[in-house]
Amino acid sequence: MQQRMKTHQLTDKETDSLLLNCMTGTLATVNSDGTPYAVPVHYVFRDNAIYIHGLPVGQKISNLKANPNICFNIYEMRGLLMDKDGKPCDTNTAYASVVIQGKAQVVEDLNEKKAALSAVILKYTPHLAEKEIPLNMLKGTAVIKLSVCQMTGKYYA
Repeated sequence: MQQRMKTHQLTDKETDSLLLNCMTGTLATVNSDGTPYAVPVHYVFRDNAIYIHGLPVGQKISNLKANPNICFNIYEMRGLLMDKDGKPCDTNTAYASVVIQGKAQVVEDLNEKKAALSAVILKYTPHLAEKEIPLNMLKGTAVIKLSVCQMTGKYYA
């Protein structure tokens, strides 16, 4: 483990808070030729898992069905830390981040899909949270569950 990771770890509570409050993350999957594919996504963190939603077909779905290994990252830039002598190469960044390695699966259970989509609606459009999700939308929307195998949070301030 890098020295900064040892000395700048987020607590479990801070990591959870960051996961609950960040608005976007980056999902990295593996293409069929072994190259990485990273895409920004909206997500929710619930029950120690990440849930994302989207179209039921596409590159990320194809990648996940062929290889469920993922990496997921969120990042919050909190500001620049300027060098007191004005040296541009000694400028640093105040940030907090979480990196998750895990496994992905497409959620088939309609109750789990509905709960995940309801959490997405509550997070991003809370004024619509009381509206019912139409069955055709529930069935036609892909929900992907990212199960956490390893999670690290770090910061610099």
